Amino acid sequence: MNLAQLGTLVLMNLVGAASPGPDVMLVTRMATRSRRHAMATTLGIHVGVVFWCSLTVLGAAAVLNAFPAALGFVQLIGGAWLMWMGRGMLIAGWAERGSPPRNLEDAAARLGPLRSAFWRGLTTNLSNPKIVLFLSAMIAPLLPAEPGAGVAVLVIVALSLSSLALFTFMSLLISTPTMRQKLLNAGPWIDVFAGIFFLIAGGVLAVRGLGELV
Repeated sequence: MNLAQLGTLVLMNLVGAASPGPDVMLVTRMATRSRRHAMATTLGIHVGVVFWCSLTVLGAAAVLNAFPAALGFVQLIGGAWLMWMGRGMLIAGWAERGSPPRNLEDAAARLGPLRSAFWRGLTTNLSNPKIVLFLSAMIAPLLPAEPGAGVAVLVIVALSLSSLALFTFMSLLISTPTMRQKLLNAGPWIDVFAGIFFLIAGGVLAVRGLGELV
């Protein structure tokens, strides 16, 4: 694999990572309340990214493509989890309408411990296997049929780090004190919107999974 091919992979990966989806929505929601929670969420998401990238580069994505029922099962379970998370965000945001966070410290405290933000990021990413389909379609034409260990590691690292850099930049940009202060009173409504988004995204994913299973 030459530098031009690797650069093309990284560019396509960044476009896909920046497209609206559960990962982007979750990081945005966290960053409007706490930089530390946004970064913890970003780290969780990218543990999942490394997992999916590794599966794709090592050929496991072909298994999901060859057995639609397996992909359907993952989509069904993942969709159900996203809907459960969305329900929690919606309920919490609706309950906070009359009592928005008093200050930035209160806004961060309401998100819970950092480890919860990490696990939420990880499970959100793992719940959506579309990254495998995207990566397999993107990587397959540019990789040799049996890539060596060096090429495989290079691709996994390049894709993972480029996506991590994008989400880190997003987290830092949105979570500036000025930005968070401006969005403080809108926090409950951001949660409501994020909850609705997760409910819809999870529902679509679950329906697709059922379609593969029946």
